[in-house]
Amino acid sequence: VQLQASGGGFVQAGGSLRISCAASDRTFSRGAMGWFRQAPGKEREFVAAIRGDANTKYYLDSVKGRFTLSRDNAKNTVYLQMNDLKPEDTAVYYCAARPVWHINYYNPSNYNYWGQGTLVTVSS
Repeated sequence: VQLQASGGGFVQAGGSLRISCAASDRTFSRGAMGWFRQAPGKEREFVAAIRGDANTKYYLDSVKGRFTLSRDNAKNTVYLQMNDLKPEDTAVYYCAARPVWHINYYNPSNYNYWGQGTLVTVSS
C-alpha cells in the first residue's frame, strides 16, 4: 500500500494551498488518514486526521478554522485545504495512515504508513 502526497508550494502569508494524499487502495477507508508536519529543527507534529469509520475530523488547535480536511472515498484520497496561511505553517507536510483507528491519533508513532513529504513554504 502506498500513499502519494502532492500539492505543496510557495505562498505569501494569508494565501491558500491544497495538499492531497492518495492511497493506492481502500486499506484505510475505515481507519485513519491524516497529516503531520515537520519544520526544520522541530519534531514532527500532528496537523489533522479523519476517522474513516465515523467520518469525524480532528485538528491541531492552531489550524482550527483555517485548515479543512476532506475525503473522496471513490479516489481513496484526502485533501487538506489550508487557508490564511502563516509563516509558522512552513514545514514539510507528511500524510500518514493506518487501517484501524487509534485513540492516540495525534502520535506519529501510531501510524503504519507514510507518504513522501511535500514542502509548504509561507513567506511573511
